[in-house]
Amino acid sequence: MIAPWWQTGVFYQIYPRSFATSRGEPTGDLAGVEAHLDHVEWLGVDAVWLSPFYPSPMADFGYDVADYCDVDPVFGDLAAFDRLLAACHRRGLKLLVDLVPNHTSDQHPWFVAARSSRDDPKRDWYIWRDGSPDTPPNNWLAAFTGGPAWTWEDATQQWYLHQFLPQQPDLNWTNAAVVDAVHDVMRFWLDRGVDGFRIDVVHGLGKDPAFPDDPPESAGMPHSALNDTAETHALLRGLRKVVDAYPGDRLILGEVFLLSTERVATYYGDGDELHLSFNFPPLFTPWHARRWRRQIDDTTLHIAGRGAWPTWVLSNHDNQRHRTRYGGSEHRARAALFLLLGLRGSPVLYAGEELGLEDAVIPDDRRVDPGGRDGCRAPVPWDGTPEHGWGTTDPWLPWPPDAGVRNVEALRADDGSILHLYRRLLAARRSSSALRTGDLEMIE
Repeated sequence: MIAPWWQTGVFYQIYPRSFATSRGEPTGDLAGVEAHLDHVEWLGVDAVWLSPFYPSPMADFGYDVADYCDVDPVFGDLAAFDRLLAACHRRGLKLLVDLVPNHTSDQHPWFVAARSSRDDPKRDWYIWRDGSPDTPPNNWLAAFTGGPAWTWEDATQQWYLHQFLPQQPDLNWTNAAVVDAVHDVMRFWLDRGVDGFRIDVVHGLGKDPAFPDDPPESAGMPHSALNDTAETHALLRGLRKVVDAYPGDRLILGEVFLLSTERVATYYGDGDELHLSFNFPPLFTPWHARRWRRQIDDTTLHIAGRGAWPTWVLSNHDNQRHRTRYGGSEHRARAALFLLLGLRGSPVLYAGEELGLEDAVIPDDRRVDPGGRDGCRAPVPWDGTPEHGWGTTDPWLPWPPDAGVRNVEALRADDGSILHLYRRLLAARRSSSALRTGDLEMIE
């Protein structure tokens, strides 16, 4: 039996705001991504995951979506997206887009209608609760703010739920109209030809209908890291049916931000929920052999042990780059790549890690992200000029350290660079069925 492409391939995450610009602007755009696909192809990955590019007020930099079926003018338009998708496919690259189904922006027309009146037809598309303005419905905490996951609306005298910012109200997935609407969003992009979705905070969709308090031992943790209910799994099976109705092994890759690999494994279902799930405990594991062995053993037991296929990630747009986490050592960053590409599962790279980038140092007056994730989102440097291939010396965030020498142009000219190591190891993995789909046996 031939393994599906997502089981043998390597994914490459592009955060479009920080990847490349086509017009000398401080922020990247879709045309900039398209113009640099030759680098992605040369590197030797198989699929691109594109972080959100939808219209958004950018309270959470695109994860507060105001329109699921369009492109924010910052990034271009639908025609630019279609050109990017076609350019990926010409190069043999799959393209995944981000789906953000747990919440919308508070400026999405659905929520604008919902908050206008208790009698509005969209009211039940979100989660509202009665109460007094000084007492939230339960003790759930919001991510980023650390405050209540509920906001009081004076106009309609109810609380609404938001597991993240108040500008990101949670959708009510017990409402069949919401389910249908999000399925239609998926079909919109699938019909355009995307190869699947990375699904944001997918474990958050279902809620315990009793909305109980979080336990005392979880004090201080945002509810989004604790939400783990039976209700979500039927919803995942619905999402899976949408992509399975399309040809070509379309994929759903879920963000299940639970710090238990055993619980993450349940989101694969019986082969009828997620195709792949991010498993975050290894991402937070220090550079320590015993700790890493424990994570590999846990993943083998709980994910591979149920016949599912794991993913492996060292860096992403929400966490410190791994070179920074591992003390800034390039030796460790190189060794980590051998580990990443040698483990059984699907690796996911984060744009710029092939340059050995560290997090940028962000002065207080340049901080913009509510979650403090600016450092890992610094722009990718393409050459050694003061503008680093961006056409501006003042991008939306400061450059990462050593951008004058740690850029694509300089490292491509050095056969011994970490960039060439990435390319050689990716080629070795692609040429070896053992490295792509073989078994893993731990030795003492």
